[in-house]
Amino acid sequence: MTDAEGDAGAGASTSEPGSEPGSEPGSVGGIRDRIDSGYGALSPREQRAADFILDHLDDLAVYTATEIAERSGVSKATVSRLFRRLGFTDAQEVRDQARASRSRGVPIGSASASSDLAQHAAAEHRNLQRMLDGLADGRLETAARLIAGADRVVVAGFRNSYPVASHLRQQLVQARDDVRLAPQPGQSIGEELAGLGARDVVVLVGFRRRPAGFAGLVGALVEQGVPVVMIGDVTARATGVLRLECPVDSPSPFDSYAAAMSLAALLASAVLAEHPRRGRTRIGDITGLYADLAELE
Repeated sequence: MTDAEGDAGAGASTSEPGSEPGSEPGSVGGIRDRIDSGYGALSPREQRAADFILDHLDDLAVYTATEIAERSGVSKATVSRLFRRLGFTDAQEVRDQARASRSRGVPIGSASASSDLAQHAAAEHRNLQRMLDGLADGRLETAARLIAGADRVVVAGFRNSYPVASHLRQQLVQARDDVRLAPQPGQSIGEELAGLGARDVVVLVGFRRRPAGFAGLVGALVEQGVPVVMIGDVTARATGVLRLECPVDSPSPFDSYAAAMSLAALLASAVLAEHPRRGRTRIGDITGLYADLAELE
């Protein structure tokens, strides 16, 4: 059967998968949704090309229609028809959307990408070095002084940023008292921030794919006169805050937070160094309570 005949055999449906409810036009997540929702209406050869795309979503930013055709064993015409069925004009539009989507943190790409350990290690090293380079101007020490000298510290993070915020709070609470984590599970954040002022500090963790109200939260804190230390990737930008940037780039479908966790250790250590005697006393008290309560092995 020829390529054209194979496409004609399943071409009865002219509906575009991209028109299905819930698909996200202009994103690689949307491409995946479009393929999934309309897969049964594709011809066998279109399905072959679609299978290749699903396995190589992270590479769409660089693949041409010709390369997709060659690697999936179909014709370029088949790939072009597939893109039109998905609601795209051509391969260039797909590449543009792939680059934009990955930059927003959409977990795309084949799971096999994580099998290249050398590539993974190189990416982690680059992220760590870029994070450290960004601290060379003294902003780590500035952030540490703010946190060490504040009356109250609130560490806040949402979605994928919450585990980083939780870990940072656990480190900071070893060095000083009155460090809170927000929002608490199932709770909103407003009550945690009410009453804060210029003598307090909010450490706001905001990596990409932040919730829609994130910018409004930053604006409210700045307007309230609360010093804000923001930890995030390159997309986390705001005026009136002290930024500590952590790259999260990864060859795998998912972002890496190794540099962020490293920064948490650096920041907590710098806070401890601001008042070492007070910090050692607190650590001693905590260690004693661990023993009294038999909380640790």
